Amino acid sequence: MKIDQQARDELKAIARELAQIARQGKVLPGSIGERHMRCGSPGCACHADPPRLHGPYWQWTRKVRQKTVGRYLSHRQAEHFQPWVENDRRIHELITRLEAIGITHLEEAPREH
Repeated sequence: MKIDQQARDELKAIARELAQIARQGKVLPGSIGERHMRCGSPGCACHADPPRLHGPYWQWTRKVRQKTVGRYLSHRQAEHFQPWVENDRRIHELITRLEAIGITHLEEAPREH
């Protein structure tokens, strides 16, 4: 089954974008988030009403064998690595598009008995 011109153009665009991200080598799974927390000191303002929480603390988290693991980052590190996380998300979006093209072609193929 032949791939139409529109699909070929989309495949080329996906390949270009994936290659560009690969050349950078800046891909990081997971997410980077800002956290505010309470401490263990009972008299601290973080336990008051309303609480004044400590932070912000920046944390990178990801899943490893169905468990969330993380690492604290400095604000500068969080800013530096956030584009890496965005590259990982973009790769997943591009793969989803590739899969959709494959599914369309399979579904359009005539059934054989």
